[in-house]
Amino acid sequence: MLLNSINGALAAAPSAPTSSVFYVWDNVGTGQAGNNYVAYCFAPVDGYSSFGSYTGNGSADGPFVYTGFRPALILYKRTDSTGYWRLMDSTRDPDNVAHHLLFPNTSDSETTTIGSNQYDVDILSNGFKIRTTLASSNASGGTYIYYAVAESPFQYARAR
Repeated sequence: MLLNSINGALAAAPSAPTSSVFYVWDNVGTGQAGNNYVAYCFAPVDGYSSFGSYTGNGSADGPFVYTGFRPALILYKRTDSTGYWRLMDSTRDPDNVAHHLLFPNTSDSETTTIGSNQYDVDILSNGFKIRTTLASSNASGGTYIYYAVAESPFQYARAR
């Protein structure tokens, strides 16, 4: 997935990554000879960060995504269709329902959806729950990826 794009998932890289090497495609966006690139590589850390996917159910009582901690930040995107990346956090929304949203792949300012239920997410003590029927967040059968960072590392976490 390209962080600066609304496109769906790309085809698989030419080779699978290892613990010390990742591969890119030989094209203008990721690997053209003579150009410099920056890569941000992440790995899950128990009690601190979580990566994964979920399948939408198309209901306002959307899927629950278990992370094992209360997320401070949630970044997610649909992969089987085009759409914006979405970023929500527990700082701007310390109580549920979270409704302050950023689109990191655009220059748009923060979107606040109070009362519209358009992008609503519950940020919970052990994960997050989608509370919208919007196709970009919860289409029935849609595939989504997410990255979440803990509000407090596991050994320091407190129940809420």
